Amino acid sequence: MLEPACVFCHPKLEKKQNVILENEYCRFLQLEDAMKKGVILEGAGVIVPKAHRETVFELTEEECNATFALLREVKKYIDKIYQPQGYNLGWNCGEIAGQHLFHAHFHVLPRYKDEKMVNRGIRFMFKDGQNERFSNVLG
Repeated sequence: MLEPACVFCHPKLEKKQNVILENEYCRFLQLEDAMKKGVILEGAGVIVPKAHRETVFELTEEECNATFALLREVKKYIDKIYQPQGYNLGWNCGEIAGQHLFHAHFHVLPRYKDEKMVNRGIRFMFKDGQNERFSNVLG
């Protein structure tokens, strides 16, 4: 099922979004801004199922397998074009977790040794003392 106004169901709705690679079940999309050398998210993109699924938890087995098969191709592409020194990969599932577009999307984030946040992975923000739970503060 496709949603009429979804930029992941219909990638051409976002004029600055490019379909870089795809297979039968999913696509790798990049925004034009991420295709520029030296920008913060250089080389970053998302792998999305072609069918509208809200989170990774709704993906079929075929879509999951296709996502990870495409991820291998995406890595080859990004390594060749952008030469990152590492990657962060992840899904945001639900509004509380930072999901803003409610079509499942798997972030592929190349990392570079000249970044200010070098050596800080996806858990960095969660381990920050400012992320303390309210229930812990209230007792």
